[in-house]
Amino acid sequence: MTFDKIQKKAVAEWKALQQDPRPQILLGMATCGQAAGAGSILEAVNRELTRHNIQATITDVGCIGLCYAEPLLDIIKPGRPRICYSAVTSKIVPQIIEDYLLKDNPRPDLALGTIGEGTIEGIPRLFDLPMLKSQVRIILRNCGYIDPEKINQYIANDGYTGLVKAFELGPEKVIEEIKKAGLKGRGGAGFPTGQKWEFCRRSPGNEKFIICNADEGDPGAFMNRSLLEGDPHSVLEGMVIGAYAIGANYGYIYCRAEYPLAIERLNIALNQMRENGLLGNNILGSNFNFDIEIKEGAGAFVCGEETALMESIEGKRGMPRPRPPYPAVSGLWGKPTNINNVETWANSAVILQRGADWYSSIGNPTNKGTKTFSLVGKIQRTGLIEVPLGIPLRQIIYEIGGGILNGKKYKAVQTGGPSGGCLPASLLDNPVDYESLAKAGSIMGSGGMVVTDEDTCMVDFNRFFLTFTQSESCGKCVPCRVGSHQMLMILERITQGEGTPVDIEQLEQLCQLVKTASLCGLGQTAPNPVLTTLRYFREEYEAHIYEKRCPALVCTKLINYYIRPEKCEGCMICLRDCAVGAISGGKRMVHVINQEKCTKCGVCLTVCPKKFSAVVKVSGEKIEVPAEPIPVFGSKEKET
Repeated sequence: MTFDKIQKKAVAEWKALQQDPRPQILLGMATCGQAAGAGSILEAVNRELTRHNIQATITDVGCIGLCYAEPLLDIIKPGRPRICYSAVTSKIVPQIIEDYLLKDNPRPDLALGTIGEGTIEGIPRLFDLPMLKSQVRIILRNCGYIDPEKINQYIANDGYTGLVKAFELGPEKVIEEIKKAGLKGRGGAGFPTGQKWEFCRRSPGNEKFIICNADEGDPGAFMNRSLLEGDPHSVLEGMVIGAYAIGANYGYIYCRAEYPLAIERLNIALNQMRENGLLGNNILGSNFNFDIEIKEGAGAFVCGEETALMESIEGKRGMPRPRPPYPAVSGLWGKPTNINNVETWANSAVILQRGADWYSSIGNPTNKGTKTFSLVGKIQRTGLIEVPLGIPLRQIIYEIGGGILNGKKYKAVQTGGPSGGCLPASLLDNPVDYESLAKAGSIMGSGGMVVTDEDTCMVDFNRFFLTFTQSESCGKCVPCRVGSHQMLMILERITQGEGTPVDIEQLEQLCQLVKTASLCGLGQTAPNPVLTTLRYFREEYEAHIYEKRCPALVCTKLINYYIRPEKCEGCMICLRDCAVGAISGGKRMVHVINQEKCTKCGVCLTVCPKKFSAVVKVSGEKIEVPAEPIPVFGSKEKET
């Protein structure tokens, strides 16, 4: 079947779905939605439709990005815009079904926003909401909109037209189109994609490979997973285009096994491509042969590095190789190989679909297009976002993310995952692009953003992430294996109140050594969090070392809990809840915490009634308290 016929059929099916007189119900059933309880929502929807004998179509869609508002349930009634309901529970479902589908009351009090043409009184447009208003959805355009398990819905929305155009242009012009678009690799390094493809195409050899790096290992990152779950065909189309341009006949998707839904939907999509002549031999009658295999990774962070990833595909232990030679010359099994990440392949497809001129009009002069980020941490609106490159960091944190939780002050954002840098409030107006982040001491990485507030200790924050990178080091090279361990030991000493003035100098020396001498990107970027916090938050290190004080009241060894005698009413709540018996006292007696027994768990502070607020948490200071319990001031015992 020709692509014209495939597309015609897909468009007809899509139009029929839009014109169906039955209401459509769309559920966000990506991993984030399911974790928030979307499965129980689906059961409740089916139960209510059966109870009321309502005929409706139910579609599972991917993540639209509003993770803070999950679970999401959308309803489309014929002739009406789509209504998105957020934070839905099984108890709310019967109200929505009965009130809107039977009584035509859209329940504005429960609705988050509308999508599509037309308006409904009392409900704002979803894409006018602060979190979505500044976004430019190119990569995520289909996520939450189409059924990711139905290829025809992707094709009906311009899917695979980029591949058709690629066959019309020929390999050389495809590469020129990618170069003209200015696409940089979205895996972190930001190397020009078209140039990378050109290197591989020009490498001698009849057998070449391409690889999709879907080994997303950064804590708190879920950009690649969400895209694969919500729109797998966009990534696969980009891979076929890239393979055609390079001259590869076989490709691999290296995806961590912890992403079962992404792998399931990729397998469904690959089978659908083969059924429609979009994968395999003689794709769309072009005489081009190409197939894709999924390789499940075991979760090693180092396998996100391209040479370690290739070792893993070959069945070896995932450890980096020295470069040169680069993969474009000698990669998988010694053959020329091109590796791009999930987002880069999806960008390649949309560039061919809509043109390089259109794509390069987005972003700034040196950074074209958009970038997806997972926005997590101490932020009001967590989720998956897509913004033009060059957008100010402040706009992401305060306009899109809604600012810091509980009215706290912003302290820093870590960009680029555990190997990224921590950027302070003084850099909030910096543009988010490759060069600006690098100048500030951070990296773009694959797109993780972890926001911290005033209650975060930057020394302990670094210790946590360095614990991760040190444990994930493959151990092949001494600078990373030994250097990261020594850095971690110093940070642990500092957070335990055992730091010395020489530690800061040693940390800086170790960071530079590990950064310049490590074999792969994991070791080379591991010092970034330490270097940036030493650069922007040195006073916190100095407080830990010179004053034996944690300004954020986080480091356990440097904090103490006291009960203020003038506030304590002897209610015995903290005494009863102390698991280690560190609190002594009786009814109407001022309680006392035994500092030697106290494990610093903080339960006493949590349970102390707010009207008393007798328990305090301090660092670097001592509160004058009785040596043993005494009667509460004003009690009969005290008066006697």
